[in-house]
Amino acid sequence: MTAAVVAGLLAGYGIAIPVGAVGAYLVAVTARTGWRTGAGAALGVATADGVYALLAVAGGSALVPLLTPVMDPLRWASAVVLVGLAVRAAHLALASYRTGGLASRDDGGELTPGRAYFTFLGITVLNPMTVVYFAALVLATGPSAPATPLDRTAFVLAALAASASWQLLLALGGSLLGRTLAGARGRLTTALVSSSLIVVLAVRLVAGG
Repeated sequence: MTAAVVAGLLAGYGIAIPVGAVGAYLVAVTARTGWRTGAGAALGVATADGVYALLAVAGGSALVPLLTPVMDPLRWASAVVLVGLAVRAAHLALASYRTGGLASRDDGGELTPGRAYFTFLGITVLNPMTVVYFAALVLATGPSAPATPLDRTAFVLAALAASASWQLLLALGGSLLGRTLAGARGRLTTALVSSSLIVVLAVRLVAGG
């Protein structure tokens, strides 16, 4: 079981650490709304990673051929959603700045921790490359792959824990950023820069497919 735990941790960090558009959006949301909402968003991303890890160990080799035809549509859908969220965030930031609404942080208004959880869960689920990644790792390990129900459970829980710890670290960074840039102008700059970065990363998500 120890080998399955280690494999799960490595797999979880492997998929979580490369910061893409979702990670950038997580940092931006936390900077704007606070730690509790950011933590909810982080757990939403980790839950999606855990679900895909579960699907991979349950039958990744059978799922990959089924997912292949919908890879591009889902990747485009993910990019469109992320760009839409980035544009909306930039628009709201500009509007709030003009009315003085960015002078203080929004720690629990529009985006609640529960809503953030399901929003980020949905965004992350749109990326089927995650299950392909986990499936490839499971298949590549051959005979040492988690075979028993206990090993499979340990692998999935370890991958979930690894992803959650990294996403929560990103949320913490976003929270610290929000506290540092507490002024209206600093918060506006953060919102616009993060929105631009999210758009660029979303475009790369499509172009890289």
